[in-house]
Amino acid sequence: MRALLARRDVRLLVLARMIDTAGSNALWIALGIRVKELTGSSSAAGLTFFAFILGTLAAPLGGALADRVRRRPLLIVLNLACVVMLPPLLSVHDRHDVWVCYVVMVMYGLASGATGSAMTALTQTLIPPRQLGDANGLLQTLLQGLRLIAPLLGAGVLAAYGLGPLVAGDAVTFALAAGLLALIRHREERPQPTQHEEPGARIAAGFRYIARTPALRQATIAVVIAVVAFGFSESVLFAVVDEGLHRPPAFVGLLSSLQGAGAIAAGMAAAVLMWRAGEERTVMLGLACAAAGFLLDAAPTNLTVATGTLLIGASLPLIVAGVMTFFQRRTPAPLMGRTDAALNVLIAVPQTTAIAAGAALIALVDYRVMLAAMGTLMAAAALYLATRTTHQPSEKEVDTRLAGEHHW
Repeated sequence: MRALLARRDVRLLVLARMIDTAGSNALWIALGIRVKELTGSSSAAGLTFFAFILGTLAAPLGGALADRVRRRPLLIVLNLACVVMLPPLLSVHDRHDVWVCYVVMVMYGLASGATGSAMTALTQTLIPPRQLGDANGLLQTLLQGLRLIAPLLGAGVLAAYGLGPLVAGDAVTFALAAGLLALIRHREERPQPTQHEEPGARIAAGFRYIARTPALRQATIAVVIAVVAFGFSESVLFAVVDEGLHRPPAFVGLLSSLQGAGAIAAGMAAAVLMWRAGEERTVMLGLACAAAGFLLDAAPTNLTVATGTLLIGASLPLIVAGVMTFFQRRTPAPLMGRTDAALNVLIAVPQTTAIAAGAALIALVDYRVMLAAMGTLMAAAALYLATRTTHQPSEKEVDTRLAGEHHW
């Protein structure tokens, strides 16, 4: 960790990610709460997150772009573009304006898909392969740890001053992130386009690489199972607060901060776990934590919900850091943007469906039944990884697969 943070470019990259994430997290949780307050509907609040995931379905286009241009300039442009998409939120005053929140969240998702792929690819080229686990563990510790501050800040500012200051603050964080990225000195070579490669084939290259790589295919299937459960949680969380604990919607911000506390503890341990047990077992542990957390949330007491929320928070950096490192170490740099985008889409489609289904089911099914199903899905994903073996591909295998993609 010290060696990583001693590098100026890494510090700038980490700081840009933190600032961007802090502003976005504060606004996102506030939007969900605001929609709940304006409509009185947990389903409507959950649909704010559905809108975001819907926007990320265009990630393959962003991934293809990230593999065709220099990643750092692309990230700067994307952050500046996000500054101008936020002002329409200032027009949200009653339940008839809620659609504006959904439109902005879709645009957020579009930008996030491209930004995520470019950031993953830039991180892969900026940091030596042996330190990727350390870098991803550090990033997840800091980013997930922002849950301790950002949700409370978002809920508090919303309650005291309304949505306006949060919109302005998020715009400022995007501008600051763009400025920090501009200061990075890492020189990137312009990616060379593959000859005779059709646009459709270029965009689909990430999907093909995952399908033809057993280890990545297995990890993707396990994560897809898990994200279905996480998708249900977007609406279930509001029901846990409302029906289970009989608390106001703003209490969601406190639970999100508890998730941040769990994320900090797990994020600090993620790098060590990946060094000693490998990325797959780290992901399995995260899935098991989430399964236990969802089951505990079904008991309507402050203690059990707090414990469950901490475990769910702890699961996130273990899963995300483990999967991200797993993919970065097994994917050639020229394919990293498209492979990351393909993974995001393969996750986003079932997650989007699950969020929509969760928003509908929460009005028909007891939230405790849904939590039990979510815990079962997480346990199934962990068992799937536990019952199959994977291997670390050699450099020759990676080069061969890359040559196959060029042939396509």
